[in-house]
Amino acid sequence: MTNESQQPNINPQNDEVSLKNLILVSIEWLRYLISRWLIILSIGIAGGVLGFTYAYFKKPVYTATTTFVLEEEKNSGGLSNLAGIASMAGVDLGGSGGGIFQGDNILGLYKSRTMIEQTLLTPIEYDSKKELLVDRYIEFKKLKDQWKGNSELFKLNFSIGVTSNSANLSKEGRLRDSILGVIVQDINKNLLSVVKPDKKLSTIQVDVKATDELFAKAFNDELVTNVNDFYITTKTKKTQKNIEILQHKTDSVRNVMNGAIYRSVEISDATPNLNPTKQIQRVAPTQKAQFSAETNKAILSEMVKNLEMTKLGLLKETPLVQIIDKPIYPLQKEQLGKSKGIVLGGFLFGFMAIMSLIVKRTFIRILK
Repeated sequence: MTNESQQPNINPQNDEVSLKNLILVSIEWLRYLISRWLIILSIGIAGGVLGFTYAYFKKPVYTATTTFVLEEEKNSGGLSNLAGIASMAGVDLGGSGGGIFQGDNILGLYKSRTMIEQTLLTPIEYDSKKELLVDRYIEFKKLKDQWKGNSELFKLNFSIGVTSNSANLSKEGRLRDSILGVIVQDINKNLLSVVKPDKKLSTIQVDVKATDELFAKAFNDELVTNVNDFYITTKTKKTQKNIEILQHKTDSVRNVMNGAIYRSVEISDATPNLNPTKQIQRVAPTQKAQFSAETNKAILSEMVKNLEMTKLGLLKETPLVQIIDKPIYPLQKEQLGKSKGIVLGGFLFGFMAIMSLIVKRTFIRILK
């Protein structure tokens, strides 16, 4: 049997008192804030003015987007089957070329310093004149204004071979690489985004955001071209090299065979009225040349077959990069409207004013 003294003390009036106190405290705080309406309104108006000023001077951000599909041959068995045949010619076909790049590694390639630097040093044409993309970046970022106090930075030229003195070239080269490194970090952090919108698909989306519309589009176009070309070249580099070796060997065997055929005819032409009792002067050399020609013909037939099969393997393993969408003018523009800036600024500063008043009054009460 449960002892009555152990039962919890439940008093319905406790909840009523607590709720009543909560309502009274809320009304008291509301009256206090209403009594300070002039301060809150003034700070809110100031925030609205600051929001309007920010929206007025804030440059719009342009987004250049390229979407493409990367399709690769998963099974390299067809090419590996050629290894035994090609080994007869002294060529090791191995597996799929460019094995260091598999699947999503192309996303990291877009973020690499090498690819971004190569793109920054690409010249583009604008207003009938050519300029490097890195110079365009420096222009819209207004870096020249920050470099006015440093003559070396202000006169820095990113073109190749701008100086003739090797010592100055080395010094300028180190400075140029340092600046490029900082620019690459900024682009990776704030301007460039490379993602796969759907993990189940092979679609890749490359976004470049910048306050300069021309730079955003040009950098996006050049980066996609440079990275995809490098990716395809690297993936097929090994097989392409094998094709070159096979082609060289095939040409060599063909030349030897042609030489043997011409040699056989030359021997016959060199002895037109040969004494029948001295056939050794014609028959032996002729048969030797003919045997060499037949042997090389058989070898050539196999090598030509291997060469063509290897070329088919190259076509099979070459990744397919199909552009779906590419940036076109006008680019998508993101800009904070003036009305939105006023509302956001006024609300933010008004909320901060209310919180400051609450904290101040609470602190005073604690001290009392």
